[in-house]
Amino acid sequence: MTEHDSATSAMRTVRFHEYGAPGDVLHLEAVPVPDPGPGRIRVAVRACGLAPADWALCRGLFPGSLPRGIGCDVSGTVDAVGDGVTDVKIGDTVFGTADWAHCSSAGASDRAVMNRWFRVPDGLDLVQAAALPMTVDTAFWHLNALGFDPEKTILIHGAGTTIGFAAVQIALLRGMRVIATAGETYAQRLRALGAQVTAYGDGMAERVTEINGGPADLVLDTAPVGGSLPDLVQIAGGDPKRVLTISDFAAAAELGVRDTFHEDRSNPVEALPEFGQLAADGMFTVPIAATFPLDEWKTALEISQTGHARGKLLLLPGTPGPEIR
Repeated sequence: MTEHDSATSAMRTVRFHEYGAPGDVLHLEAVPVPDPGPGRIRVAVRACGLAPADWALCRGLFPGSLPRGIGCDVSGTVDAVGDGVTDVKIGDTVFGTADWAHCSSAGASDRAVMNRWFRVPDGLDLVQAAALPMTVDTAFWHLNALGFDPEKTILIHGAGTTIGFAAVQIALLRGMRVIATAGETYAQRLRALGAQVTAYGDGMAERVTEINGGPADLVLDTAPVGGSLPDLVQIAGGDPKRVLTISDFAAAAELGVRDTFHEDRSNPVEALPEFGQLAADGMFTVPIAATFPLDEWKTALEISQTGHARGKLLLLPGTPGPEIR
């Protein structure tokens, strides 16, 4: 079911035909508009969130058929519905995940096929909606793996990252006491949310222990790799199993710290509808650093790769750009 003739139309997409450095292998191309298969929908993309995971895909993470697109997080308006889909119709606004693993294009496109979607709640801007999926999924999943316990104190290390900032909010909303490490960019905002904040770097373990009056019960490491895991284990009272990292896998293996790829991923809890509604209600947010027209994807890539984006970067395919041939 569709209102767009994909057989005679082309769209713009950013994708790669070989693995390598993102700046070398990614290109903006004109390609046929894809049709959604059974159990899929297609949207006219309003916004697409970018993440370090996109650049990892370019380098060969989760290899599969090529070419392949970037941009997992998507919001937009449904313009085609595959067989078996009954929960949305053409014209609905949705947010969720592009089917990047099975399509030759993904969210960084004028149109995207989605394999996971939810209706955008009233009051939630579509750009903000596109900032949510991967950030919420990652933050919630790791916190859930550690365990939500209102009686416990958790340290969120790297709370100035998008995932860390989200994790602080989620833990607070679940009733936990939160200590956060962050720079000055987000320190005051984190304090306003209810977290106790200290700087990272030299003396971090001693500062956190002093704030807490002893070891933290749990530690979630959301910071870029920076050699901090030994300090985080110290903060957790010397117990590496109370620490979970999303980034420093090499050090985790040496220290016995838990990491993303060695946790049980069965029976995941779907959190996106809850936090989409909370975002619509003004009770949850993912900071957005900047937005770009689709044809300015290289600028977004360059900023992302500095590691100092200070918020989510999003492409807005609906923003006019130059014609491509």
